[in-house]
Amino acid sequence: MNAITLICWNQENNGGGDPKRRRAGDKLLKSLNPDLVYRQELWDAGADGSTIFNDQARTLKLQGVLGEGSCTGLFYNPATFSVVRDWRESRRPHFVMPPTALTLGYEPAGPRAVPFIAVSYHLNYGSATQRLLEAEWLTTWADKSWTTPDSRRYTLPAIFGGDGNFYPTGVPGDLPLPDLAKVKNKPHRTHRSCAGPSGTRLPDTAPYIALRTAGLEDAAAYWATAPHGDPTPLSRTVNACTTHGPDSRVDLTFLTPELLPAISGFEVIEVAEDVSDHHVLRLTLDPKVFRDILNHPVSA
Repeated sequence: MNAITLICWNQENNGGGDPKRRRAGDKLLKSLNPDLVYRQELWDAGADGSTIFNDQARTLKLQGVLGEGSCTGLFYNPATFSVVRDWRESRRPHFVMPPTALTLGYEPAGPRAVPFIAVSYHLNYGSATQRLLEAEWLTTWADKSWTTPDSRRYTLPAIFGGDGNFYPTGVPGDLPLPDLAKVKNKPHRTHRSCAGPSGTRLPDTAPYIALRTAGLEDAAAYWATAPHGDPTPLSRTVNACTTHGPDSRVDLTFLTPELLPAISGFEVIEVAEDVSDHHVLRLTLDPKVFRDILNHPVSA
């Protein structure tokens, strides 16, 4: 059985209103043969009866669920996954850009397996205070329970993917945090920083710390450390630019810890700047291990 392929990508403004650019992005994703796609910035995809979103789903040969305001979305292979619950009901006022969250059944795991939760997120661009609030609310999807027909309760595994607009910290070999004084766009210094001691501003790592405190594991950091020891997952996900600072890793996938043994690979696939300002994350899972985890869930 082939590896399960999960893709996470923020195509800037869903191609910026340019159909050729958008379709180039969709064809790129299709070439990666994904089973589950976490998307952000799907602007206008829900207009006119979701014409654009449906076109994107056809290109990918997947089914899709578009989140509130077309801020985020998920595409999935219906031969592999089935929707058990849709969590799209409004998450305002907690999120400026609401995430798309689904409880999905993994069909090859069989009818006795528990499902898992997939969450595509895009945290706030301009406010570190708002980002931390949103990150804290994201963790509520790592604490959902499932009751089986024989009345046993389990905590569901969860996989998150998205654009965090914050920086990871404490990961050996990771990209250095930006020097805010060297960020040319002064408002952006505020957008990507949080209040420090004595009125200073520091690069915003608070959401990352909050997610890690909740037990969520950074998939790239996990694959970059022993015994795997592959540093490439810690590659930039957005390029350096004169206004916004250095290469950064702001797009991240997180998993609840029981899923870590299922990871079989992680890489960042660079995308041409005329297609998007973000690069693609590809996470692969071992289908046998994933199936076994869902059949031996964690008690709630």
